[in-house]
Order: sequence, then structure tokens, then C-alpha cells
Amino acid sequence: MSENLLKNVQEMLNEEKWTRATLSNYSTNQFKDLDTVLKNAREGRIYDELKKLCDEHLVHTKNSIIALYISGMIALSRQLIDDSALVTLVTIFVDNHKWNIVKYLCERILDYGESKFALRTLADCYRNENEEDAVYGVWERLVKVDFEEADLAKSLGEYYEKKVQVEAAVDYFKKSLHRYINKGTFTNVREIWLKLLEYCPEDIDFFLHVQKKIAKTVSEEKAVLLLGDVYNSCKQRGDINTAITILKLILQYDERDSLARKEITECFRQKYASHSQLEEYIRISNLTQSWRNIHEAIQDFEKHIAFDKGNFVHHRTWGVGRIAAVQGDEITIDFAKKRSHSMSLKMAVNALQTLAKNHIWVLKATQKKEKLHDRVKSEPEWALRTVIRSFNNSCDIKRIKAELVPSVLSPGEWTAWSSKIRDILKSDPSFGVSPENIDIFTVRERPISIEEKLYNEFKAERNFFDRVLTIRNYAAQKDVEVDSEYFTEMLGYFTAYLRSYSQVNEQVMASYLLLKELAGKYPLLGAGLQLNFLDIFDGIEDVPALFLNLKDTRLKEEFLRHLQLFVPSWPDIYIKLLPYAISNSIIVNLIREGYEDKLVSLVQYCFENYREYREAVVWFYKNTKHEAWFEKAAIPPEKQLLTLIHILDISYREIENHRDTSENRKVNKQVYTILFKEGTLDAFIDQADTDTIIRIFTLLDDVKDLDPADKLKLRSRILDRDPDFKFFGEAEKKVSRGLMVTAAKYEEKQRYLQHIMDVEVPANSKEIAFALSLGDLRENAEYKAAKEKQELLNSTVAKLKEEIERAQLFDPAGVNTSRVSFGTKVTLSNNSAGRKEEYTILGPWESAPENLIISYLSPLGGAILNKKVGEDFDFSINNEKISYTVERIEAVVL
Repeated sequence: MSENLLKNVQEMLNEEKWTRATLSNYSTNQFKDLDTVLKNAREGRIYDELKKLCDEHLVHTKNSIIALYISGMIALSRQLIDDSALVTLVTIFVDNHKWNIVKYLCERILDYGESKFALRTLADCYRNENEEDAVYGVWERLVKVDFEEADLAKSLGEYYEKKVQVEAAVDYFKKSLHRYINKGTFTNVREIWLKLLEYCPEDIDFFLHVQKKIAKTVSEEKAVLLLGDVYNSCKQRGDINTAITILKLILQYDERDSLARKEITECFRQKYASHSQLEEYIRISNLTQSWRNIHEAIQDFEKHIAFDKGNFVHHRTWGVGRIAAVQGDEITIDFAKKRSHSMSLKMAVNALQTLAKNHIWVLKATQKKEKLHDRVKSEPEWALRTVIRSFNNSCDIKRIKAELVPSVLSPGEWTAWSSKIRDILKSDPSFGVSPENIDIFTVRERPISIEEKLYNEFKAERNFFDRVLTIRNYAAQKDVEVDSEYFTEMLGYFTAYLRSYSQVNEQVMASYLLLKELAGKYPLLGAGLQLNFLDIFDGIEDVPALFLNLKDTRLKEEFLRHLQLFVPSWPDIYIKLLPYAISNSIIVNLIREGYEDKLVSLVQYCFENYREYREAVVWFYKNTKHEAWFEKAAIPPEKQLLTLIHILDISYREIENHRDTSENRKVNKQVYTILFKEGTLDAFIDQADTDTIIRIFTLLDDVKDLDPADKLKLRSRILDRDPDFKFFGEAEKKVSRGLMVTAAKYEEKQRYLQHIMDVEVPANSKEIAFALSLGDLRENAEYKAAKEKQELLNSTVAKLKEEIERAQLFDPAGVNTSRVSFGTKVTLSNNSAGRKEEYTILGPWESAPENLIISYLSPLGGAILNKKVGEDFDFSINNEKISYTVERIEAVVL
């Protein structure tokens, strides 16, 4: 069937060429027949052969209708970027005014996703047929995929304006405004700006957002012109507060703007018309004097205007007070512990901070604690607004906690309450974040949409991959508009990486993969993606390094998937990546596709070069050692264990030298768990021969940071298996690092350290501060004593921390009474003196020789360790040799 289909198409191509079929002979029915051919080719899986046939035909017959259509449709179905065949085909029929065929071809192209070319051409078809509503319907689709199309967005706004559908008109006018700004056509910007001020004058946040963009991309002068329009609108509506905000922005752009200076003075007069000192404060702040810096004048005025009878103030020593009277240049204030305190206005302005009546400090000073506590707990939204607004509408979680704990909430109450407010800050539209800092929260005058909230978070993020997460969250919202100005700007951040890269780094690759991911959910976005994976991949200099720098799990998975789909040499790249991108899915794919031999070679290479590939070695051992393909690597079990011990030693040394500490701690913990906690070493020792055990134990004994208790347990295990086993050379060393301790002693040391840190160190700091206040440090005995105590405390803390870090807790349930070990009580016969002696073997922390409790690290303790009942041994002290026999070993009750 496949051969016949290819043969039939070849005959069709030849017939078309020989008969020189004219365009007038073509109708939509013939293209429907070609669609049947394409359907059969897809079912017969000969798409590639059919496209190759048509492409070869186009080399010498470039305007072949049949070849252009078949080649173009196959390329389209494969989502290849090259759409030249279909563009050429459509253009041929457009030039010949065959609109029915053009319409059919455009609709076929659009079956596979939105296309700017197809949509524009389809709109032309409808226009030729005078189908106005259909034209606008196509334009709506086109505006959604062509983010640069401004004129059509404006036309759609005017179309809905005529239909008195204001909401739709405003939406399209906003789109066109952003696009005209990007084009830099200010005449169009001003026209649309004035329309929007007419239809939605209260959407101040939108106008403030847009003016920033104007100032940045066009000019600050143009931004001032547009802000003047907003100011006039606010003034006409009587919105004085917003009018003042707008004038302040104008003056930030041009502080010499005399008209703005005059207008803001008049606005202040309207806002504070009832203030008893209004004109006086305008005068002393020099608000109307052109020689005075306008920003300083406004700041002075706003400081002064807050000083009026009944208002609250704060002093750094006396706390919150209320202004009782203002008489001329003198202010009388009632503080809690300093009633009727008088000071000059000038001093008050410099020494006091004015507070709103709903400032959190005022509420804490004027309300009963129980009442405020109950309201904060029951109305977290109100509490958040109160605290955030108290500090210039800019506050982080840390500051919120500082204001409420412990003065209003207890630390325990804060834990549950803070979890609740984090959810509120994330979801409540009346809260936003600062565009400069993602951790700073603000209260919105007008509720903010979740889309705008996420957009602001996106702008505040400084990390590339945090922005990836934010745009994903945005795209996951219900009924999200992918052509909105917010989404377009966020998307533009990533498309900018693809437009101007000279070298492929993780941001370029991540941007491509993210856009492909978003286009999968919103096919409209795919219309503007003019790159393919292979082109980008060819520009990567170091594939493993780039992969490691993709700090997003989903993007890493997509990278691996694209490798397998589009890169012919993907198995070799997978093998190169695997030691860094350790993943079972990579292994499964390699085995499924028949590349098991490459895996075997890789495992052998990693074990030979374990220093460089330690993470991979540990992962292979832990997850694949029982797999058939791993066993084919033929790595002896002894070599596997020796390699793990080497890695354990290396990771200890790297941690001590502060090299890649977190990675080495992770590897160290994994190897320790495999060897000791999972019983791998014990199981191996039980089956190994003597020479192998010597090699294993000697190597482990050389790992100086390994806990001595683990070495002792392994030594006991070996002796239990073979009582006559002899340890040679370095294996006989007594380990000096590591510390076995009882739980009670460990807790006692921790309490002592905590006491020093929480009580003695702060007390010493106060002593030093007091001594410093006495002056003249040269003859200051108090200062010298306090500093000496500080050095002693620092030394004690350092020593305690080091010992606690080394400490290994003793498990009484695991005590072994077949030999002398930690946690046992031993009865000895002193053959030299003819008497019995009893000793309890514990650690240096518990050691109390006067009570016959000795450390396992002491000379006598080390001599007794691992001895069995009936065993004789000699011990020398002070040039005296004493002969002992072990009579009894029992567990100590701790």
C-alpha cells in the first residue's frame, strides 16, 4: 500500500507538470483529495518518504501546487518551523484572487494551531466578502498571538466602543496602549490614554504602571504630560489624595515644574482646610517659595501638618503621647509617664515621630492588651493592614512579628497565627508586594487581581528560576488571558533571552523550554516561537554544566525529553550526563533502546574514578547493585565496599576543609548509612576471609573522623566471628577523635552550653557596655575583667560545641557483655596484689576515678577494652607491671 501511494503521488506530480494545469482548474475538492492522501500516508507511516518526494520535486518545479501542499502540511503536522511551502502556496492563490481556496488553506493551517500569516490572510478573505463581524472575530484571534499588533487592537476597541460594550473596548484599548508604547508612537499613546481616562478614570494603578513604562521607554517628559491628564481627571472628581500623589510623581520627574508646585500647594490647602495651623505651616516650610527644594519643602510641610491637637506622636524614650495643645510655636504633649510636657514646634518636628490614630504603637499604648490580643487573633486581615500601614505601607514578616510578639501575641500563638497570615498575604487581593523586594508587603488602596499580584511578585523576584515558578503560577490561574499586558511583559522577559543570545547558557535553554511548556498549554503562544531545540542545543559548550545549572526539576525533565526526541546522539549525551543527572528514567530509556553496554562501561568508569564521581558511585551502589546490567560490570563486592570506604574518608576530609560542605555531608551520610546502619559491613565481614577483613578494617581504621564507637563495634564483630583474630599495625591504634557519651551527660552538656549562651554571654555583654561607658579604657579595671571573662566564655563555648559535635550517644540496649565495652562493669582479679577490683567503663565526660568509673579512652580503660571473661593481661603504670584476669562482665544500669 505504501509503495502504491508514493507511486500515485509521483504520477500526480508528473501529470501536474506535463499538463501545466492552470490555477483555474483547482478547487477546494482537489485539496480535500490531497488531505485523503495525507491521511493514508500517516496511517502507513510514510510521512518522511512522502515529504522527501515532494521536496525533491520542488527543487526543479518550485510552484507545484501538489508538492507545496503535501510538503507544507507534513511540516506543519510535525510542528517544523519552516512554513515557506504553505506561505508560497497561499500567496499564489491570493495573487490570483481564488478566495475560496485561500480560505480553505488558511483554515487547514489553523487546524494545527494559530498562525499570524494564516489569520491575516483569512481576515483579508472575509473583508473581500464584506463579512465585517467575521473579520473582527479573526482580528481578535490575531491580537492574541501577535503581541506587537497595536493597530488591530485599537480597531477592536473602537468596534466594541460603537457597540457600547465598554468593558471589551477598554480591554482592547489597554492592549493597544501597551503595544504603541513598545513601538514608541506617542501620538497613538496619548490618543488611547485619553480614551481610557474617559472610560476608567479610577483605575489609577493601571495609569501609574503605564507611566513608569512611558518614562523608561519613551521619555520622562512624555510621562509628565500624561500624568498631567490624570491629575486633571482626579481634580475634576475631587480625589485630592490621588491628585497629590500624581503631583508628587510629576515633581520627581521635574522638580522645577512651577505649575505642579502651585497645584500641590492648593491641594494641600483643600485637604487640610480645617487645620488650625495650615497657613503657618505652608509659610515656615517655604512650600510656595521657588528657591526652596520642592521635595524638602513637601517633607517639612507634611511633618508640621501632622502636629495638631489630638494627634499622636512618639518619642524614643517616653513612648507614645497625644498632643494636648498647640499655641503658637509651643506644643503640649501628654505622654504616659510625662504629662503636659511642653516643647517648641521646631524641637518637636526633629525629636518626635507623628503617628496615625490607628498606628500599631498607638493601639498598643491606648487599648487594653486583652482587647487588642483578641482582635489580632480573630481579625488577622485587620491586624496585617494595621501593622503594614503603620510603617509607610511597607513591611516584612520579620517586622510584623517584632511588633506583635511578645507585646500582643505569645511566641506559641505566633507560630499558628503566622501560618494563617502567610496564606492571607498570598491570596487576599487587598495585599501586594513591593516591586523592588519580594519580601516586603503593602496594603492596596484598591483590591488587586491575582494576575496583577503575581505580576508584581514576578517583577520583585531577582532570581531567574524564581521567575519561572511565578509565571507558571500565573499561567495556572483559571481563565488566564495570555495576551494581557501582565502576561506579555512576563513572557517578554524570557523571549528577550532568545532574541539576543550570543552563547547558550542555562537561562537561554530554560527560556526556550519554558516557552515550549507554556505553548503546550496555550497553543496561541507557539505562533511566535521561531527557534527549534536542535539549533539552541548546538550552541551549548558544556552540556553537564548547563544541565546542573537548570535549577528547576520540570525543566530538567523537559531537557532530557527534548534530547531524546531531537538529538540523534542522545545516548552518548545521556551517558555523559548520567553521573551529574542521576536518574532512573535515563537508565530505563537507555536499556529500553538497547544501550545497556554503555551503562556497564559507565559504571566501571565511575568506580575507577570514584573521587570525581562519588555521588554517582553511591547512587549506583544503592539503587542498581542488584540489577542484571550492573552485575555485568563485574565489580567485585570487596572493591565496591573499599570504594565506599574511600568515599567516606574523602567526604570527611572535604567537610573538615570546608569544601562543598553540603554536598559532602550528603554523600557522607549516604555512605555511612549503607555501611553501618543498613548492616552492609557486618554482612560482608561475616562471609569474608581473614585477608579481606584485614584490608577492610585497616582502611576503616584510617578514617580518622569515623566515630570510635563504630570502629569498636566492628572490631567486636570480627572478634565474635573469630576470637583468635589478630589486628596488625595501624589497626591497633586507639582512636582519639569521636566521643561516646550517655544520654544524660549529653543533655547536661547541652544545658550548660545553652546557659552560657542565654545567660552568661548576654550578662558579660552588658558588663562590657557598662565598662565602656566609664571611659578611658587604659585604666579601666572593669573593662579588662569583663574582656577576660569574654575570652574565657568564648573558649568554653568553642570547646563545648566541638565536643558536642563529636559526641555519639550510647544505646544501652546494644551493650555487649561478651567483651569489655562502653557501658559495662568489669570485675578484675589483681594477681599482683591478690585483690579484686571493679571498674565501670564509660566515657571521658562520665569519668570519675574516685568512684571507680573510668574512661574507655584512658590508659587502663584502653587496656581492658574488648577483653573476655577469663582473659589475662598486663598493665604498666609508673614503671610497675600489674597482672590482671577478667572475672566478670555485666551491663551497667544507666
